[in-house]
Formats: sequence, structure tokens, C-alpha cells
Amino acid sequence: MPKLPDMVKHRGFPSGLPGTGLQFTIRRANPKGVTPIVRRERRHDRTPVDTLADTAFLHALWHHFGDEPFERGNLDAGRLSWLFGREVVAAENPFDAASYEAMLRIDESVARASFPAAFEDVLEV
Repeated sequence: MPKLPDMVKHRGFPSGLPGTGLQFTIRRANPKGVTPIVRRERRHDRTPVDTLADTAFLHALWHHFGDEPFERGNLDAGRLSWLFGREVVAAENPFDAASYEAMLRIDESVARASFPAAFEDVLEV
């Protein structure tokens, strides 16, 4: 098996949305290469569970990192992609979307407007 790339594991970060199978983190680096973060368009027909997952993920990001830049590490690229370019933005230039070491940050004003419940002390899921 090839050597996997180094990847920070964010200890204490929730692994996903309970009862849904939607993940927030990955267990190990992808041996085929790092999945890039891309901006995914959120359409009006997304399910309530998808919207709840976005809210819960942003809630976890905010309560884990606050307004400080953070390393992508083991955060799931698919889940990040739903917020990327809006609520979560690159914190470095140039930005390598296909790196576990990429630095991100929460754009607090955009995030509060899009997902106000994510900034509550407790989020009921």
C-alpha cells in the first residue's frame, strides 16, 4: 500500500450528522489523491436533511475554530464544498484546493446571514 499523505485529524470534531450517514470528517487520507474542494451550488430543491447537515457542519466549524483560520485536515471535501466560496473561504493565497494542508476560514458575516442557527450555543438535530 502506498504511503498516505499526512493529514491533521481534528480531535473532538463531530464525525457526521447523527442518523443520516452524512459525514463531516474522513478517517484516513485518500491513497488515490486528495479530493479537491470545489464550490457546489445550493439549489432550492435541496432536502431539509441536506440543509440541516450544512447548518450542523458550520455549527461544528464555528465552535471548533471560531474566526481563526484552520487547516482542512480530515474535514470532508464534499461537505466543505457545499459551503466553500461563501460561508467558508480560502485563508491563503495561493490556495491549493487539493491539499490536506489548505488553510480555510469562516466568513462570519456571510455565514451568519445564511445559517444563523449555526451560531447558537446549542444546535438541536
